[in-house]
Amino acid sequence: MDKYVIKGGIPLHGEIVVSGAKNAAVALVAATILCDEPCILENVPEISDISICIKILKEMGADVKILGKNTVEFDTTHMTSPVVPYELARSMRASSYFLGTLLGRFHEAYVPLPGGCDLGDRPIDQHLKAFACLGADYAIESGTVHLKTDALIGNQIYFDFITVGATINAIFAAVKTKGLTIIENAAKEPHIVDLANFLNSMGADIRGAGTDVIKIRGIEYLKGITYAIIPDQIEAGTYMVAAAATKGNVLIKNVIPKHLESITAKLRKVGVTVEEFDESIRVSVDGPIMKTSLKTMPHPGFPTDMQPQFSTLLTLAYGTSIVTDDIFDNRFRYVAELRRMGADISVDGTVAVIQGVGKLTGAPVKATDLRAGAALVIAGLAAEGITEIDDIYHIERGYETIDEKLRALGADIKRVYYPESIAMTS
Repeated sequence: MDKYVIKGGIPLHGEIVVSGAKNAAVALVAATILCDEPCILENVPEISDISICIKILKEMGADVKILGKNTVEFDTTHMTSPVVPYELARSMRASSYFLGTLLGRFHEAYVPLPGGCDLGDRPIDQHLKAFACLGADYAIESGTVHLKTDALIGNQIYFDFITVGATINAIFAAVKTKGLTIIENAAKEPHIVDLANFLNSMGADIRGAGTDVIKIRGIEYLKGITYAIIPDQIEAGTYMVAAAATKGNVLIKNVIPKHLESITAKLRKVGVTVEEFDESIRVSVDGPIMKTSLKTMPHPGFPTDMQPQFSTLLTLAYGTSIVTDDIFDNRFRYVAELRRMGADISVDGTVAVIQGVGKLTGAPVKATDLRAGAALVIAGLAAEGITEIDDIYHIERGYETIDEKLRALGADIKRVYYPESIAMTS
């Protein structure tokens, strides 16, 4: 097993380049199943979730070639199986996207209920509702979702609440469906827009992505293309907060500043200087971090995927901050780990009260999920002393070479191997 060992208290300085967006990449890789010709994706992040997606495709008969760093060719034209391997699906949440792509391609799908980070109950009822609206029958047997239909027919889909995953799956199922599909109360996240742009570049007819109403007129054929995935807004936001927490000065490159507006606004509110350029953003601090209130919301609101990182910054602020996050049930599991480092945080349901303590102290901690792990990295960078972070596989699900990138900014962070027997007794 590996862990990160961080000697904190060093301000971050320099330049860092953001990788392709994890949340877009997992959707676009799944989308290649719908393409009738080989296609090439550029700016593909080297993260474990993408490795799993590629393994799933290969198991189902796809031909996947690594053409260069972050460039991958996908040929799914010879796929014959609509069955996703159980163990691979159970290791990531985004495996649910294979439901929509396999249904759209084969009119049948066998996909185990997805795994990923333990953030509480994340049902797929809205996904199944969308598939049923388009004419598919479904059953859940022994932990596997089975979808089947003789033909998919365009229809109106209304989501009971905003859901990114179900919006993406509805797009997948509808893109080759006969007739017009209208998705109402759709999610608006940047990676949904990126997915629509990808499919439209292949010849799909998707309109309204980025609004709460998406209209899809089904087509029969999707051509092969070369397409670059958008930069990762959450990775960018994580490095923005890391620069602020260490009182550094960092230029973050390969970003779309508009995607970062909610994060930028909150950073400025707590006293951080943020300068925006065409494809980069500079973050610096020359004064104290101030308290604030924060509530996560669907895009364009403040993203739940940035809440743990920002809450970590608020432990260093002057005064008491209130953070509300009701998107996922277990989003505050990381709080117990921050307390080990001296944070003063109390949680009542979906609300955390953070009393700024001015400084954190290094301690042995454990990543409980992807974004919680990123928050602990930030805490370790800002803390006095040594922080050791276990279970870093969570972090590497969504951050490409995070230790290397941080070292380039002057951070003292090392990836250390230690035997599993030691890990079990620590």
